[in-house]
Amino acid sequence: MNEPILEVNHLKKYFKVGRKAELKAVDDVSFAIRSGETLGLVGESGCGKTTCGRTCIGMYEKTGGSVLYKGKDVHVEKKQHPLALSKDVQMIFQDPYASLNPRMTVGDIIAEGIDVHGLAANSKDRKEQIMELLNLVGLNKEHANRFAHEFSGGQRQRIGIARALAVDPRFILCDEPISALDVSIQAQIVNLLVKLQRERGLTYLFIAHDLSMVKHISHRVGVMYLGALAEIGPSRELYRKPLHPYTQALLSAVPVADPKVEKSREIIVLDGEVPSPINPPEGCRFRDRCKLAMPICSEITPKLKEVAPDHSVACHLYN
Repeated sequence: MNEPILEVNHLKKYFKVGRKAELKAVDDVSFAIRSGETLGLVGESGCGKTTCGRTCIGMYEKTGGSVLYKGKDVHVEKKQHPLALSKDVQMIFQDPYASLNPRMTVGDIIAEGIDVHGLAANSKDRKEQIMELLNLVGLNKEHANRFAHEFSGGQRQRIGIARALAVDPRFILCDEPISALDVSIQAQIVNLLVKLQRERGLTYLFIAHDLSMVKHISHRVGVMYLGALAEIGPSRELYRKPLHPYTQALLSAVPVADPKVEKSREIIVLDGEVPSPINPPEGCRFRDRCKLAMPICSEITPKLKEVAPDHSVACHLYN
């Protein structure tokens, strides 16, 4: 793999709730994404995946830590050179029904970035670029003059992908891009993203809660729990041999296509509820739901530690 294109170091994002309380959506998260790679970020709803991704590309102001894109501070670049950053870094949104302007034609939606960055020499060149992008994502040139409400969910997400690709970015944040789609369409969108990555050398941060899809598209996977990274490692290694008790529980719930294997395997049921991110427990945040918890888990917060090549886990069981 290539050198890191995005480096996240001890990133924190807190939100004020009330006069004194703070919601710790992202708390001391560190990882790196190499050029041309896909890092999948998974976890339960509310664990901080989307907040982490949006803070990484400067959509949210950070509370602490740093995010470097090609060696430059994202949040400094966002203020000083917003157009340069937005040309290199794009986002595919979760909801294809809410992320497209209903008053604009598909052609104008896709060309918005082209217009802002002045990437078309004239109207003919602009039209040709729109047609090329529509063809790239599997749509017809006739679709350019239609409005978003005339399309299905899968088609709308293809429009969103074309819009992101219009400025020829290098890094794309995919914020649960398939969660609002029918199961039959999800695989088509994922395959399209894989094809585009291969052809254009794109780098993805792919946020999702569908673990089977994340396995298919990701080179490495990070597992978040209550605002912190519990485990991160190569996709095949993490699915074959999950180390953190939380990761083991998550993967045990993923259905297996083989009926014999499905019948014989054990699903790990977690007791209790996810603690509040406003007042997370001391020590390990997962300890109240972990059957392997030890006294040290309530005293010291475990740090991410590499226990195998490129495979790190935040758990006292491996210290």
